[in-house]
Order: sequence, then structure tokens, then C-alpha cells
Amino acid sequence: MSFSISIKTKAAPDPVGPYNQAIKAGNFIYCSGQIAINPDTNQIDCLGDIKGETTQVLKNLKAVLTASGATFEDVVKTTIFLTDLNNFQIVNDIYSEFFQNEPSPARACVEVSSLPKGVLIEIDCVAYIH
Repeated sequence: MSFSISIKTKAAPDPVGPYNQAIKAGNFIYCSGQIAINPDTNQIDCLGDIKGETTQVLKNLKAVLTASGATFEDVVKTTIFLTDLNNFQIVNDIYSEFFQNEPSPARACVEVSSLPKGVLIEIDCVAYIH
């Protein structure tokens, strides 16, 4: 018997590999990393624009959380992957517009050499719902 449920929504882009947008396991929602694919066009409309990419990534995460029955207020942990840590402050400013709750989630931010489809940012998260 499986104790996890896969989450799928058309309001977020389809996965680019063999994984789910999110998995619900008990009261936890594990959201896969999102990149800046626009689910309406299935394209990265803002490739190379860190502000546009960050906004699209967070919109995608919001859609997956909503489909899971969660919100940004339920997020307990995020991980931000950047190809250039010089973009940290720009990302942080946009991130804070989406995560306005207290307490804020725990977070890690790491620089990586590259990300899928040449994007500048990817974010994943874990949420807990009651």
C-alpha cells in the first residue's frame, strides 16, 4: 500500500523528466523544483531575466501548492538553486513578496554550475498541512 499521492495541475508546467510536480506523503507536500516554464505556452518566456524567471518560478510553485491543498503559509522549507549568487538580492526581494508569513520557512540557497534548459534559477519546497 502506498502512503503517497502524486500531485498534478495544468496550472504549472509538466515535469521535464520522470518525476511529479509534487508528492503528498501524510501531511507533507514535497514540491519538485520549478523552473520558469510558462504553463500556458510551455516555453521559458523570460530566459536570462532573473526577475522574470524568479516570478514565474514562484507562480509555478504557488500553482502546485494550491493543487496540493497548501499555500505559501504552509511551506516549512525551500531550496533555491542559482547559477549566479550575484542574483541573490534580486531573488530575495521577489521571494519576500510571495513569502510574507511569519515565521518564514527555513531556506537554503546554493550556486550551481547549470540548471535545466539554461535557466538561472530553480526553487523547490516542502509544505506541511494539517
